Amino acid sequence: MSLNPAILSELKEKLLFEKKRIEEALSKFAVKNADGDYQTRMEEIGTDMDENATEVEAYVDNIAVEANLEQELRDILSALKKMEEGNYGICEESGQEIPLERLRAYPAARTIVK
Repeated sequence: MSLNPAILSELKEKLLFEKKRIEEALSKFAVKNADGDYQTRMEEIGTDMDENATEVEAYVDNIAVEANLEQELRDILSALKKMEEGNYGICEESGQEIPLERLRAYPAARTIVK
């Protein structure tokens, strides 16, 4: 199964939409560094102990969210690069084609689900 241009265009559109959504989500609590990675910001909401505890709790929660979103973003960027190189939709582990149903469900898929 080779992906035809219409399907590739559909999947690329989904990837670009997700890329934008993730970048917008990250920008709400993190800053993009010069190397393209994100750094979670510590929000300043006050100076008393309760406010400081709330700041730390939010910061820790955001670090976990940042890590997940950054991994999704890396997968999306990798998929877009593979599209440009002409090797999109190939399982990184087995070398087999990833089923179209999987790519439509998750266009940044890197492997076949066994």
